Amino acid sequence: MSLAARLLTTCLAVSAAALGLAVPAGAAVVDPLPIGPNQGFTGQVNKVHVGAVITVFCPGPAFPGQTGHPVGGQTVSAVPGAVSTGGGYTGSLGRSIVVIFPPTATTGSVTLTGYYEYQPIPTTLLFPCSGTGTVLYRPEPTSMTARDDTVTVTFENIAVSP
Repeated sequence: MSLAARLLTTCLAVSAAALGLAVPAGAAVVDPLPIGPNQGFTGQVNKVHVGAVITVFCPGPAFPGQTGHPVGGQTVSAVPGAVSTGGGYTGSLGRSIVVIFPPTATTGSVTLTGYYEYQPIPTTLLFPCSGTGTVLYRPEPTSMTARDDTVTVTFENIAVSP
């Protein structure tokens, strides 16, 4: 793909995100856009910010406090967003975004260095088999002007889902 075509595709995707429009899953964003200082962003779990679900495998009869591993193929990402619409802000120093998963039986994180960079949710983590949690998107390095973003997720047990 030519540089001009890549730039056009990227500009269209960024414009859609800034307007709060969903970028189609098949959108041809070839390379992640670098994360840099003084940028607004929105965190995503499985390509959505609102209504995010993490599917968890929890075999056997369900019981309170049960945990399980996330099913493979699920991702976290960040998209550029208008600062005035809420979300996160990289601040004066931010060059990456650390995605911190909810405190559960195990904790973990993933580092994003580009927008539209879909990183897998580690299947070694343990999450609740049901309920909700919050995934935190923290700009790094941090500064006085940096602002975190959060995504509320619902945990769904694939073993009992319809």
